[in-house]
This record gives sequence, structure tokens and C-alpha cells, in this order.
Amino acid sequence: MNNRILMILGLLLIASGAVAAIYFGRAYFNKPPDVSKPPEIDPTKDRPPIPVPKVNFTNVTDPAGITFAHYNGAAGKKLLPETMGGSVCVLDFDGDGRQDLLFVNACAWPGHPQPEKRAASCLTLYRNSGDGKFEDATAVAGLNVTMYGMGACAGDFNNDGFVDLFITGVGGCKLYRNTAGEGGASGAASARRFIDVTADAGIAPKGAWPGSLSADQFISSKEPVEFASSATFVDYDADGKLDLFVCRYVTWAPAVDLSIKTTLTGIGRAYQQPQQLEGSQCVLYRNLGGGKFADVSDLTGIKVVEKEGTDKGARERPVAKSLGVITCDPDGDGWPDLIVANDTVRNFFFHNLPAEDGERKFEEKGLYVNVAYALGKPRGAMGIDWGEYLPGQYGAVIANFADEPITFLSVANADAQRLRFRDLAVGIGLAGPSQFWLKFGTFFFDYDLDGRLDLLVCNGHLEPEITKVQSDQQYAQPPQLFWNTGDQQRLFESITANDSGKDFFRPMVGRGCAYLDYDGDGDLDVVLVENNGRARLLRNDTTLGNKYIRLSLVGDGKSANTSAIGAQITIEAGGKTYRREIAGARGYLSQSELPITLGLGATDTIDKITVRWPGKDAGQPQEWTKLKANSAYTLRQGKPDAEITQRK
Repeated sequence: MNNRILMILGLLLIASGAVAAIYFGRAYFNKPPDVSKPPEIDPTKDRPPIPVPKVNFTNVTDPAGITFAHYNGAAGKKLLPETMGGSVCVLDFDGDGRQDLLFVNACAWPGHPQPEKRAASCLTLYRNSGDGKFEDATAVAGLNVTMYGMGACAGDFNNDGFVDLFITGVGGCKLYRNTAGEGGASGAASARRFIDVTADAGIAPKGAWPGSLSADQFISSKEPVEFASSATFVDYDADGKLDLFVCRYVTWAPAVDLSIKTTLTGIGRAYQQPQQLEGSQCVLYRNLGGGKFADVSDLTGIKVVEKEGTDKGARERPVAKSLGVITCDPDGDGWPDLIVANDTVRNFFFHNLPAEDGERKFEEKGLYVNVAYALGKPRGAMGIDWGEYLPGQYGAVIANFADEPITFLSVANADAQRLRFRDLAVGIGLAGPSQFWLKFGTFFFDYDLDGRLDLLVCNGHLEPEITKVQSDQQYAQPPQLFWNTGDQQRLFESITANDSGKDFFRPMVGRGCAYLDYDGDGDLDVVLVENNGRARLLRNDTTLGNKYIRLSLVGDGKSANTSAIGAQITIEAGGKTYRREIAGARGYLSQSELPITLGLGATDTIDKITVRWPGKDAGQPQEWTKLKANSAYTLRQGKPDAEITQRK
């Protein structure tokens, strides 16, 4: 009995415990959880844009007398070269101190007549008359030539004091010697002549222009035709004579181009993509003196190949698809290096090093110094430039294809043994604004004369009917201008029509571009070239009152080339130090003026200018002191006095 009572009491206790557990458990789980109150944080606010300077650019193409219009030869077949051209080279061809303009045109394809409205010559040279106008000097200069031109560069290769010309193109290149100093007074009309010395110089095409073919024979031809793009003069071996570096794009033949089926929905045949064509080889011509050049590409490491397999007999495939080249010296050793912008394959960095025989060679180190790829992939690279974008900080800007941002390669460690680059485009404000556009020409220049290098980009698509495929894209695109704020955290600020006027931003099918001070007022003007359209001259009408100094350098023609290409300039003024380098070609297919224009802001006096002349026998750097702002000077190697030039 007692056991039964104890059992019943136990069951009652268990039941009551279960009820209590259920009740209290439910209450526990229904209890609002304890939540720590987050700290109060002020709402994120967008940082206001940095105020930009108001500098208007005015289209003065017509009043300046420039009528050049590019012609791409398109005849309905959509051949790749038709999409690529339009360039300008700034030079002082007659030595009068004023910057002249050379435009490079294409021509009709073999078997097709040249349109009547197009100029008979594929080169157009405009002489700067000094009154804000240009006069056509093509005929008097001896530059009436027919070729499918692409790019140009200028430099005094024979050190006679007058700048010579090199023209690239489809079907071969041309070297012109300036005879202005031969048998006539400087600047005299009879002496302003260029002579074609291509054959005598030993510069042979790798696939000559098939001008004798009929139209049907031409489009059926499988013979490769040389496709040279950008080129630059550079004294790579520092012997005082300018050598030539030439970019080649792809291995191209009309029948091969047409045999590859490339189409776009709603358009039909599209222009060929470089991925579908084999690469080519850049070439380096060494200046031997006496008007002779030698191809030293193999000897100096310029030839870049990859094997199509692992066995010894595997075919070597050329890698280069080169469209832009810039000289630079990121390790500061005084020897010019080269960065080459390649389209859809890795970029090159040619490091200038001593060879075992005492000469110089290049080692292609793009992969090792982080120049080859952006985010691990190749981009469609076109134009390229190099400069000091902040005090003591140097970088290369590369213009890329649509939907690819600008690449901005900054030197992370200027050490010859551990040289490294970093792509800073995102952090400095260039990636987002540049990504949408199809970018070709680009260059650094100080358009507001505050001492910091700003950036221009010339844009334009390949397909005239691209809007049928991509409704948000357009064939003609506005150029872009970026102002250098000097703030590392927000370095480049986009400029709009409200800041620099509508003329600058009018859409065009942009390709080459260059800067120059054509009117002699101290600020930098801009030339933009359009594919199959008219060029534009935009006058810089700044009213900011910032000061400047303009420097034209002349080498002695013995230890350093007279054009001073490769010279490194250090300018100390107002407690600041600026560094500039004289380079040949800049951007895409083009060359800007060789004189240096440095903005000084409010500074009146330049304390010291130091020039490190190019050339291994050039001696110690040369110094000049106490130069005045808002002046133009000529600095001559070995001459202690700076020659001042009156400005307009």
C-alpha cells in the first residue's frame, strides 16, 4: 500500500514538473531576446567633389586654316586597318621656334580610285605662320606621297640641327631627312624640303604595299602586309644618335581578314578583332651613323615569341599586337626603358640592361614587374604615356577598349633590382569614369599651369553602327579631361562642359591626339584627330593667371642628340621640385611637342634647372639658375647661358 502511494506521489511530482517546465520554458522562449544596442554612427555622406578650375577650350580649326580630314579608304569590305587610323605629329620642321603640324592620312585600297574631295597626298604639313594661323606646306616640303599612313614621330637622327620624320603605315614605313640646313638659309622656302631616305637607310618593309594589284587581286591576297602603328625615336645605347623603335600590330593580309567570319547581330559583317589574327614583332633599328640603320631586334631582345608546344620543334608564335610605346626611366639609372601597349595580349616592359659584349640589350620583364596584365587579364590597350603625376611619383597611363577602365601603372618601388608597378586606376578616380568609353589617344599635360600633370583621353568606337547592337554605345564619343587635384586620395577629377566649354566635349571618332603651344601664349593647346573625319585644334583660353616656364633643349649633336630626346629635367621653384622627361612619341600613333611647358602657379622665379643630358658621354648634369617665369628659354648643352625667346 505504502509503495503504491509512493508511486502515485512520484507520478504526480513528475507531471507537475513537466507542466512547470512547459510553462516556464514557453515563457523563456517567448521572452524578447536581449540585444546589444549598436553604437550610434553618423550616416555616411558623399564627399563633395573637389572644385575644378575653369579653363575654356575654343575650337579654332577653321580660323587657324586647318582643313585636314582623315580618310580610311573604306570600300565596303570592312578591313581591320580602316578602324585604326588618324594621327598627328607636332614638330618645328623649319627651325623658326614655332610648332608646326603634320597629319597622317590613309589612302584608297589598291584597285580603288582616290576620292576627288580627298587630298592627293597622304601627308599634310602645316607651317605655323606665327599669327595664329597655319599654311599648307606639304608640297614645298616635298611630302606629297601616297601611302596607307598610320602614325608619325620626329627627331633629328643625323644631328644636323633640323628635325627629321618617320612615318608608319600599312605596307611599310618611310624615313624622311630634313634638308633645311643643306644648301640654303634656315627657313628659306627652297630649303624646306624632306627627302625620302627609307631605302638608303636600310629600313625595309616586312610586307610591302601591293599597290599594283587590282581590287579583286588585293582582297584575294594572302601575302602578309606590314601593319606598323606607333613609333618613337630613342637613343637606347646612349651613343648620341637617335635610334628607331617601331610597333607592329598584327600579321595581316586582306584575304585572311575576310576569311574570318566576324558578325554582329543586326549589322552583318563586323570589323575584325585582333584575337582572331596572329601577332607580329616590334622592331628596333640602330642608328649606325652616316644615314644608315640596322635591324637589331633579335640582338637586343625586342623579339618576343611563345612556343606552341613543349617539344624542341614547336613553332614559335610572335606575341606582339602593339599599338603604343613610351620611353621612360622608372629605375632612374639614366638608360631609357620602353613600355609597349598591346591589344588583347600582355603588355611589354623592355628593361634596358648592359650586354656581355659591352653594348646594350633589353630584357622583356612585363610579367615580373606587373606591367603585363591588369587584374590578371590582358586588355585592349591602345595609347600610352608616362609622367610625374605627383612629386617624386611616376606612372604610365594606358587607354583601353570599351568596358575596360584606364590602366594607371604607378612605380611602387623604384629599384633596379626590385622594380614593381601597381595599377592605381580605381583609387585615384580614373577607373569608373573611363570604363564605358572606347579609348585610343591619351597624354599627360598641365592645362591649367598649376604644376601638376592632368590627363586627356581621346575616345571613339570601331563600328559605325554600334548602336544597333548596344543601344547605350555610340560611334562618335566625347573626349575626356581629368584635372589633377594633387590629393592622393582623390587624384583625378572629371572635367565637364561647364568647366572647359562645349567645344572640347563634342563627340568624335577619336584616335590620335597631341598638345602644343601653337599661339605662343604659354598655355597648352590640343589637337584631336578623327578617324575618317576632320581634325580639331582647340585653343586653351585660360584666364587663371597661373605662370609658366617653357624650355627648349638642344643637345650638342655629339654626345647627345640635338633633339635632346631622353633628357631628364629637374626644376626647383617656389619650394617645390618638378621632374620632366623629353620623349618622342606619346599617346596613340602621335607625338606632342618636344619643348617642356611647366606650370608654376603663382611662382615668379625659378631657382634652379638641372638637365641630365642623354648620352653616356654627356658628362655631369648641367645647371641654370634664377630664370624668370612667363618666359621661354632655349637651353643648349655645354652653353652656360639660357637664351630667352620673346613670347607673344
